[in-house]
Amino acid sequence: MSPTHEAGWAHADGALRGPGWLRPPDDANALVPALWSSTTRKVDGDLIVGGVPIPELVANVNTPAYVLDEADLRARARAFREAFAGYDVFYAGKAFLCTTVARWVAEEGLSLDVCSDGELTVALRAGFDPARLGYHGNTKTEVELTRAVAEGVGRIVVDSFNEIERLERVTASLGRSARLMVRVTAGVEAHTHEYIATAHEDQKFGFSITSGDALEAVRRVVAAPGLELLGLHSHIGSQIFDTSGFEVATRRVLALHAQVGQELGVTLAELDLGGGFGIAYTTQDDPSDPAQLAIEITKIVEHECRALGIGQPRLSIEPGRAIVGPAMCTVYTVGTVKRVELDGGAVRTYVSVDGGMSDNIRTALYDADYSCTIASRESDAPPALVRVVGKHCEAGDIVVKDEFLPADVRPGDLLAVPSTGAYCRSMASNYNHALRPPVVAVRDGVATTIVRRETVDDLLATDLGVAT
Repeated sequence: MSPTHEAGWAHADGALRGPGWLRPPDDANALVPALWSSTTRKVDGDLIVGGVPIPELVANVNTPAYVLDEADLRARARAFREAFAGYDVFYAGKAFLCTTVARWVAEEGLSLDVCSDGELTVALRAGFDPARLGYHGNTKTEVELTRAVAEGVGRIVVDSFNEIERLERVTASLGRSARLMVRVTAGVEAHTHEYIATAHEDQKFGFSITSGDALEAVRRVVAAPGLELLGLHSHIGSQIFDTSGFEVATRRVLALHAQVGQELGVTLAELDLGGGFGIAYTTQDDPSDPAQLAIEITKIVEHECRALGIGQPRLSIEPGRAIVGPAMCTVYTVGTVKRVELDGGAVRTYVSVDGGMSDNIRTALYDADYSCTIASRESDAPPALVRVVGKHCEAGDIVVKDEFLPADVRPGDLLAVPSTGAYCRSMASNYNHALRPPVVAVRDGVATTIVRRETVDDLLATDLGVAT
């Protein structure tokens, strides 16, 4: 039997249909509100975010551009802070960080996770209180740890025995103590992409509870001078939509928490449950609201603490992409529309834009799904299934795998992709020597560039031009 064409499911009868969850819209111009930031709307075909018409914004900053809805980001930060009252809520710097956003996060009463010296530098430049910073990472260098301790970072999440040894040397050399959490692996298979599932045994993060490494790590930290153990840290992954994985992980981590008290005589004051809550990239995603997540997770912790007969530690949560992800969209200009004949007489329409995997690697990296809309005009044309692709020299340079756009989509149209706030600008690259786009914050009809577009001079600044 000959192998089936990998896209055969999509056009076996000669008609491209796309994935089963994607339905043709009644109106190809309409927005799906759940996918966009809270201030986003359309007026006469023009997309408006934060009171700013996108065509007007593009006239000033060009494309591609990331558009960040300040009011939406702040509202999501407040929603998590209020829902998880009594918890420490940590914003994920790795999702997207700049000095302006760090200030917003601080003003909304959240703490901040960083995982590199660069992210720490941005946080400190923003005036973020170091005591409200958490420092993550599976391989922190001695230089990074030295700075973290010297700056008074509130918690360092240790991830290996080597790192514990490094911290012993660092604290001894500085004559200062460091506050730590021990990251543990609970052995939970989160229902997410394998690259962002972080609590199963076969991956790089944390100390295994099952093998006994987690207890041994706690024992070493407790015995080390200059190291103050706050508690345990667990993280099961990202883009998580329910609390079932948290229930299993919490049970195992709290059992270790109780074991530490019984065997080592140490009462751990804190517990970080991670988070990584999911957002809606397309209509197939159905995220929980912060209030419901807080009710369910708190109930899990209370039940397990009662069952173990232990006091409840102070809790931390890390919402991850759920704060910044939905607050940003990316705007492109359509450059080419190409219709390609496939097997069985089907035709795929490729809509090429002036960005791609250099500003959003997630489709290529995680096989992620996105949506999009025409942002600059109304159309009377019926919906047509298209694939939005970038301008880079890779067949996998796909921005939106499948979406319905007006059939008359054409060069010059502005196209906007929602939910690009997390892991898009932060993972952007200079592939093909592309210039990374600006981040433009919008609020109450005012647009402010908070991260400027790169220039050719920026590219050449590190190119020393040394003759060989």
